[in-house]
Amino acid sequence: MDFNLLRPGRNDACWCGSGTKYKKCHASFDERLGECRRAGMVIPPRNIIKNAKQIEGIRESAKINVAVLDYVSSHIRAGIATEEIDRWVCEQTLSHNAIPATLHYEGYPRSVCVSVNDEVCHGIPSDRVLRDGDIVNVDVSTVWQGYYSDSSRMFCIGTVTEEKKRLVQVARESLEVGLGAVKPWGCLGDMGQAVNDFVKSNGYSVVREIGGHGIGLAFHEEPWVSYVSRRGTEMVTAPGMCFTIEPMVNMGGAEVVLDNGNGWTVRTADAKPSAQWEIQVLVTENGCEVLAW
Repeated sequence: MDFNLLRPGRNDACWCGSGTKYKKCHASFDERLGECRRAGMVIPPRNIIKNAKQIEGIRESAKINVAVLDYVSSHIRAGIATEEIDRWVCEQTLSHNAIPATLHYEGYPRSVCVSVNDEVCHGIPSDRVLRDGDIVNVDVSTVWQGYYSDSSRMFCIGTVTEEKKRLVQVARESLEVGLGAVKPWGCLGDMGQAVNDFVKSNGYSVVREIGGHGIGLAFHEEPWVSYVSRRGTEMVTAPGMCFTIEPMVNMGGAEVVLDNGNGWTVRTADAKPSAQWEIQVLVTENGCEVLAW
């Protein structure tokens, strides 16, 4: 049975858990969703639509996530081992009465992902020391009172080549392009194509196999977010959806390989640098709210 089709009575409590009468909460939402279904669009399941209380909890988690990244931003430099960054993230997260979402997640051994140069994502902190000229992605994820947040930033260590600087800048600009394409009652493919077109126009490629994800009440929820999708396809971006925008932009080809040594770290197949920024967004009735950057 498709529970998205089942509607409460107009004076019954809304299915979203808000405690508000259905007619004042998600009745008009369901009408609009029905129009999308009849148009052949992919509609979101109800369990990923957040109510007001849940959104407030996710916002609070995101504030902590941003504060931790701010701390990293003010301390990261050449000569720092990536395991030191892991210590910062763990200590700072705990100091805010939250926990790092990555720690022990599906066996991941650390509190943060630190990916350097040709590492696309999921770099495991170690005794590796950051060197002058490195570009580094620090990906922080937070759980606060059961609410999840996730964002990452790129850092240029010391004197970085102009090629690497441009890659990092284009990766950041691709987020802004993607953000501008997220509209209530649009499609995720609108954002995916906007990002991919922009990245390609700058001479780079976007990783195909790894994308963004829904987040909020769990670390990884529906939908999976592609950046090689086509406009007018993928899931409807309905108000109350929360997901990440995090295209991984490669200086060379889009192909990637998994490090068989640790089973986590993804690298570019051609060993050329990769850059990624990640933001967490909430679709609203009027547009899109950035929760964590």
